Amino acid sequence: MKDIFNHKSTKLFLALGAFFIANTIIAEFIGVKIFSLEKTLGFTPFNWTILGVEGLGFNLTAGVLIWPVVFVLTDVINEYFGMRGVRRLSYFAVILILYSFLMVYLAINVAPNDWWQNLSGLVDGQEAHSISNMDLAFRKIFGQGLWIIIGSLVAFLVGQIIDVFVYHKIKSWTGEKKIWLRATGSTLVSQLIDSYIVLIVAFYIGSDWDLIRVLAIGTVNYIYKFVMAILLTPAIYFAHYGIDRYLGSPLAENLKKEAQLI
Repeated sequence: MKDIFNHKSTKLFLALGAFFIANTIIAEFIGVKIFSLEKTLGFTPFNWTILGVEGLGFNLTAGVLIWPVVFVLTDVINEYFGMRGVRRLSYFAVILILYSFLMVYLAINVAPNDWWQNLSGLVDGQEAHSISNMDLAFRKIFGQGLWIIIGSLVAFLVGQIIDVFVYHKIKSWTGEKKIWLRATGSTLVSQLIDSYIVLIVAFYIGSDWDLIRVLAIGTVNYIYKFVMAILLTPAIYFAHYGIDRYLGSPLAENLKKEAQLI
């Protein structure tokens, strides 16, 4: 048993898998915050009209901050450990996300301490205004709606399955060449579907939003992911270079060949 953990390939899979699962769980919990990308970057917010829906801009869930990391990890795991490796980690991630939400549900429903209810704290070293009901704030932040949870999990699983399929299909055509094509191409296809599934399940089915508005917001989300996928292409090459150096050329090539078979 001790020798198993001395293998570089095992260490690599454990490290990539742990980071992959951690990022998916974090994305679920920070995703409750909606932020303005334009204001964050110091720009005036856009005012687009898409499918007749006005006033659209890059108002995104904070979960997209982690999406680039998951994108890179998915393609790296896919390259060295194949479809089975990505699928197993994706299933584990879903199970642990559900477990996390169960624990949060229990935490929401335990009786709050009276003193904690009106707790105030320091913000940037200064006394903040007292929060009138900390328990309510806790429930609002962590108590995401059931349909949002279902939508995000369905979108995540479908997106991952499509990503690994397209990745290996492109690799079967190009061989070891054109890493950028299979990495970026698979992401652009999977995220096209992911961007709409989560909104359709969470807000069209779950909250009776107008379908046109859902599709318009999904289009804005996909534009962001499309641009990020292009910009992150060099990161894929950097990750491959680092892993090949760590594993050594013979082991790296052997893992890549085996990944094509599983």
